[in-house]
Amino acid sequence: MATNRTFTMLKPDAIENGHMGKIIDMIIGAGFGIKALKYTQLTEAQAKEFYAVHAERPFYGELVEYMTSGPIIAAILEKDNAVADFRALIGATNPAEAAEGTVRKLYAESIGRNAVHGSDSDENAEIEGNFHFTAGEII
Repeated sequence: MATNRTFTMLKPDAIENGHMGKIIDMIIGAGFGIKALKYTQLTEAQAKEFYAVHAERPFYGELVEYMTSGPIIAAILEKDNAVADFRALIGATNPAEAAEGTVRKLYAESIGRNAVHGSDSDENAEIEGNFHFTAGEII
């Protein structure tokens, strides 16, 4: 059953390249409400925990290093069919394959530096949101 919330992170490359305002504008323009928002920087321990599902993959160390290289924006978004609609808004992981007008087509540098994270399921949206926010921080 689809829920109406999802989780996103604007990644270090999006912040470093000055795209955070444009991406947030796209999110709001697509009809998402922002229920929680945090400008922060992941520690190595936090990044390792958040991406633990990828621990056995060859890119894990590089991913952790990248995600701790600068600040991020974590957010919980709300809209009907939030997970699927947000995944459509951000586009394919590989910006070369992303649809025109999507966040990644416009602002991602590469598969590894792809500007934004979006939860891939309702279950992961809840887990990821709870990783970054306490109940009192969510409107």
